[in-house]
Amino acid sequence: MAHKTLIIILFLNVFFVFPIENPLSKSNHNIETTASVSNSAVADFVVSTPQELTNALAAITAGGNIFIREGNYVFTSRISISKSGTSSNLISILPHPDNTGRAKLDFSSMAENSSNRAITLSGSYWHIKGIDIFGAGDNGMFIGGSNNLIEFCTFSECKDSGLQIGSGGSNNTILNCDSFNNADSSIENADGFACKLDAGTGNKFIGCRAWQNLDDGWDGYLRPADNITTTHENCWAFRNGYLKNGTIGGGDGNGFKTGGSDDKLLKHNAIYKNCIAAGNVFDGFDHNSNRGDVTLYNCSAYSNGRNINFSSTNIANSLTIKNTISISGVSGGDSYSATTTNITNNSWQNGLVANASDFVSLDMTLLTAPRKADGSLPDIDFMKLVPDSDLIDKGVDVGLAFNGAAPDLGAFESVALGMDDFVVEQGVFNYPNPFSTETHVVFHTKETSKIGVSIYNLMGVNVFNIAEKTYPAGKNSILLDRNKLASGNYLLVIKGRDHQRNSKLITIQ
Repeated sequence: MAHKTLIIILFLNVFFVFPIENPLSKSNHNIETTASVSNSAVADFVVSTPQELTNALAAITAGGNIFIREGNYVFTSRISISKSGTSSNLISILPHPDNTGRAKLDFSSMAENSSNRAITLSGSYWHIKGIDIFGAGDNGMFIGGSNNLIEFCTFSECKDSGLQIGSGGSNNTILNCDSFNNADSSIENADGFACKLDAGTGNKFIGCRAWQNLDDGWDGYLRPADNITTTHENCWAFRNGYLKNGTIGGGDGNGFKTGGSDDKLLKHNAIYKNCIAAGNVFDGFDHNSNRGDVTLYNCSAYSNGRNINFSSTNIANSLTIKNTISISGVSGGDSYSATTTNITNNSWQNGLVANASDFVSLDMTLLTAPRKADGSLPDIDFMKLVPDSDLIDKGVDVGLAFNGAAPDLGAFESVALGMDDFVVEQGVFNYPNPFSTETHVVFHTKETSKIGVSIYNLMGVNVFNIAEKTYPAGKNSILLDRNKLASGNYLLVIKGRDHQRNSKLITIQ
């Protein structure tokens, strides 16, 4: 059996620490009752018109919730949010539990102008979930506050970046959001997501997609911020640089622009884990004079102008690339220049050659498949390895979950089953994660197997168990209820007869 204390120390550095207040659950739609759980003096609001939403935003206090009903909300002026919640009492905008559709906030009647951002969030400790922001005269959302969670939202057809973080905004998490078809009238600007210019540090993008934005999928250009760190996990950037009608625009057309600055001196430290860059007009992963430290773990780059481009001009401080696939770059070979490099176990090394036969599919249209009901990314075959690919088990352990003797190359871990082994779907033990009420633990078995699940806190104390049970061959799912666990980070351990897997588990209240 693995030594639990050592495993916990290993995962501590990658845990996402973000306590969230979310009173909704599938079994309880009584809004008045849930509001009194945390603070009997806190009022909740149900809104169904633009004016009701505006009034609720003016009246809401820390710990309160705004439940927005499905429908089209037309706005003729921007929404400015300056008040803040607290770390233990967030302010939330959430879908009403009775919704069968989504709420669309339509700002398309506003003129294209830098002052016409749809939502400006200068406050901190907000949780905004499940809304579509459309047609803003500038950014769909601009975040200058800190410690906010933006979840399962979309940003489309805005005249500047769909979602931008700036004005010192730090430690924000953008979770399971999509940004697409953003373009300005000059046909040279508008990214999907942008953590740039004067942004703060510690911002994270998890499970997000950016496609067919005029400029870049993600833009990290700095002015004047310096030496900040931004993390991207399980994010997909594809076909950026194209307009909605499919023609090429005048923007840069990068998937992930890691940094850059006017004086070519500023450092944007960028971390990419299990990310995909595909079909972008220019670079998949782009240097652009970034002087910081850039890390790519288990990423996939396909059919970009250049898949990975770190030039020898205005060189990066360090570049680490491991377990990554680069295939079918359109405009030439990749470049990997930096003052210090650590580039090992990739598809172009150790005698490996990646080609189309390694993958179940290279159809980029799969990347726009609908998300799951909980907002998580769809299960697709794009760039998944076929069972006999020589890219399987050719990686090196970088702290991400893997099956088999060693990690596979690329963004998706293959399902390689032994007689009594179990594996985890796409290398992720549970979804959603973070979760507030319940989560699904998904695994596959080749034969009928006995499986047990345990949860440990970060001190190594066993706090919860699901008794061992026999599961049939094939795909299985365990519904894991929160069971009164406090908000925070835990270690999930799933055990079979001869096998054990461990992963991070995050509960939010």
